Amino acid sequence: MADREMTYREAVREAMTLALRADPEVIVMGEDIGVYRGSFGVTGEMYREFGDRIVDTPISETAFVGCAIGAAMEGMRPIVEIMFSDFMAVCWDMIVNQAAKMHYMFGGHLAVPMVLRTASGSGTGAAAQHSQSLEAMLCHVPGLKVVAPSTPADAKGLLLAAIADDNPVIFLEQKKLYGVSGPVPEGMEPIPLGVADIKRPGRDCTVVTYGRMVPVCLEAAEKLAEQGVQAEVIDLRTLLPMDKDAVRKSVAKTHHLVIVHEAVKTGGLGGEIAACVTESDVFYDLEAPILRLASEDVPVPFSPVLEQGVLPDPDKVAAGVLRTLAAPLRR
Repeated sequence: MADREMTYREAVREAMTLALRADPEVIVMGEDIGVYRGSFGVTGEMYREFGDRIVDTPISETAFVGCAIGAAMEGMRPIVEIMFSDFMAVCWDMIVNQAAKMHYMFGGHLAVPMVLRTASGSGTGAAAQHSQSLEAMLCHVPGLKVVAPSTPADAKGLLLAAIADDNPVIFLEQKKLYGVSGPVPEGMEPIPLGVADIKRPGRDCTVVTYGRMVPVCLEAAEKLAEQGVQAEVIDLRTLLPMDKDAVRKSVAKTHHLVIVHEAVKTGGLGGEIAACVTESDVFYDLEAPILRLASEDVPVPFSPVLEQGVLPDPDKVAAGVLRTLAAPLRR
């Protein structure tokens, strides 16, 4: 069906709306998601159509995430909105020790089909307690799936797949992407979880990224193209399970790998991405060391100037690719 221009925010809302219309067991829960329309305006006027299936919760993440887990165990498909991803620390026990473990602990006889949507990342001047990128912590937990879309079309398609999945899915929406527009197909066509997307093909260097860093890397690739360098930009889209085959296949072609993420470097997902290459035969295709570009290992500053200073940007990414191409690997 024909694509339409739609913002990332609208695409997420459309996915939820379609799911609510299609399945009476789908509900949406979270703080201020009704009349207030959600902290980032994502739920909008949904409460007018769906009434008490849009559940305004108390300000207690532990309570309403626990409620959603119980509802999912009883056959419902709750979509939970947590205002900021930082607040997952408040209900960490519910996510890690309950939602992620139930299917295993009941021998596969019990499912927890819930989606936890949350605004992730920095760039809005929201300071250290409202700007973190915590995906690496989530990807360390067996039993969860973790998704980080970069475009409106991916946000809609991946959210539809997440709602239909019988596992708990953490759906990370980078808050700076909410106003970004792009083509979005009509209908209920899900995008399978665990499948990466080549956002820009290239021959010289593989750049692996996700979320808000995708447009950053695409801008860097444009700068590099002006210098005759063709970077291949891979958007992981799903972080757990990760499409490691797509990464390895690209590196086997380009012989260079640069990994870019918004989260801090130490303990970040970049290490896992690098390992999926170094622990395979593709390691021998590398012609230079793998480079990780990430935010500085500091709390996110409130100052807009300092905040931008700690983040990867197109110039840093372009410079990193050129540095990688100029650094042959010693055999």
